[in-house]
Amino acid sequence: MKVVDLCCGAGGLSIGFERAGFEHVLLVDSDRNSCNTIKANRPEWNVFHGTINDAKFPDDVDIVVGGPPCQGFSVAGKRDPEDSRSAVVWDFLNAAEEMNPSFVLMENVAGLGSYEDGKMFNDIIQRFYDMGYSQVTSSVLTSWDYGVAQKRQRLFIVASNSSYEFPEPYSYKPVLRDVLQGVPDSIGASYSEKKKKVLDLVPAGGCWVDLPLEVQKEYMGKTFFNSGGRRGVARRISWDEPCLTVLTNPGQKQTDRCHPDETRPFTVRESARIQSFPDEWIFAGSMSSQYKQIGNAVPPNLAHCLALNFF
Repeated sequence: MKVVDLCCGAGGLSIGFERAGFEHVLLVDSDRNSCNTIKANRPEWNVFHGTINDAKFPDDVDIVVGGPPCQGFSVAGKRDPEDSRSAVVWDFLNAAEEMNPSFVLMENVAGLGSYEDGKMFNDIIQRFYDMGYSQVTSSVLTSWDYGVAQKRQRLFIVASNSSYEFPEPYSYKPVLRDVLQGVPDSIGASYSEKKKKVLDLVPAGGCWVDLPLEVQKEYMGKTFFNSGGRRGVARRISWDEPCLTVLTNPGQKQTDRCHPDETRPFTVRESARIQSFPDEWIFAGSMSSQYKQIGNAVPPNLAHCLALNFF
């Protein structure tokens, strides 16, 4: 089956579909470093650097996949209806309509389902029906259920003219120690001395609630008085649990993911392992770009599970 990957990023979906036996006929992304990542690993693949609207699509396509930018829908962001990145979803759908494949798989943040009280989600579903697909199914999947040591949740929508069943969760649930054994050395971010002194006080598996009260108030600022658990603040991951969602920036204050033993963020290669990228997969660009590519990706192990169910 021939696949086109729009907004391919660092290739998380592409790796999974390749493992399942699909043939990649086109990959598109507007980020130059992401395209260079794909080219460095699969020089034989047809990679287009540019917008979806500028790409030239092949005639014979069985499935279109992709994860249009999600920042406009994420509960972690401002959820701004005017965010231009949200418009790429419609470019994705227009391109899929032009290619008219048997299947379309779209990935996005789970928050898309509640964005604008569900209006955006319902509009997308209706658009698929307007394109002529008889079945549109969706599910929020947790990566930990599919061989990924991470609690990442993402929404997947599949449009087709036949039945598609989302994969059943695996019984095997890997934790951090399962995936970071023998991880290669690599570049990685570091904390400021002030932040390091705070996180030095947090035990593995702990977070801000384990800090002395005065340190809590100083570190969290106004967030201290907010409601909700906020358990991602000053969070040190334990070896015996899956990681929280790998993010595009390892230094954000409200979403710490500290190494179990060392007071530092996970390195680039550790983050890639947690996302289930193979060690031989090269990431192009600066350190910040590599973190961003990894954090934006669909975990390859999850992508593989999804791909197998199209046969």
